Amino acid sequence: MLVLLPPSEGKAASGDGAPLALDGLSLPGLTAARGAVLDALVGLCRGDEDAAAEVLGLTPGLRGEIAKNAGLPTAGARPAAEVYTGVLFDNLGLATLDAAAYDRAERALLVFSGLWGAVRISDRIPSYRCSMGVKLPELGALGAYWRGVTADVLPEVADGLVLDLRSSAYAAAWKPAGEVAARTATVRVLQERDGKRSVVSHFNKATKGRLVRDLMVAGAEPKTPTELMDALLALGHRVELAAEGTARKPWQLDVVVTEVH
Repeated sequence: MLVLLPPSEGKAASGDGAPLALDGLSLPGLTAARGAVLDALVGLCRGDEDAAAEVLGLTPGLRGEIAKNAGLPTAGARPAAEVYTGVLFDNLGLATLDAAAYDRAERALLVFSGLWGAVRISDRIPSYRCSMGVKLPELGALGAYWRGVTADVLPEVADGLVLDLRSSAYAAAWKPAGEVAARTATVRVLQERDGKRSVVSHFNKATKGRLVRDLMVAGAEPKTPTELMDALLALGHRVELAAEGTARKPWQLDVVVTEVH
């Protein structure tokens, strides 16, 4: 099973250890593209600060992110599992998984990124600020940029069930197609209250974090979207099939919650 996750906008500070080694990251087919994005981002942030803030969509309170990006080549790196924070990752709780569950997470999880394309949680990266919606002057919209690269790389690692929990901005970086799409499942979180259902936002991330944690802890290894439904039901989640997948469109599962926290 391959689980696709969005990153978090907020990130922990870079470590004090060795700096980033691009050729040490997983998915080596992305190395050249990562280098190009890194160079473009660092160059932008070492230039005019106002221009960098506009491109990155930074408010005045976040201008410190520009200097952080400018220093990326020499900043200390740490495992992505420690860099990404936020609601989804807080509820996933990687640091509190036992050794077996963490090992499963290392193999299964793939975190998408405007800067790195996609990384494993064991990949050592520095803290950065660059969302997938950014349009870098030299490269254009990062979603489209990465889509041209990942099409040749990611199908090689997507050899079983693909559980796609990315937001729409990060889903733009790779769209499973053909037989991969036919074994890909997306999840929509719905809150049911007084007989009515609505899509939730903040709690969407929390629920998805819990789903992934439960799968890793249980050691579940579903091979198809229907087996994934069965696994989640067995773990106590309320799951419904919203749409079957095709060679052009992934399966869609609805997870229904009554209380969100």
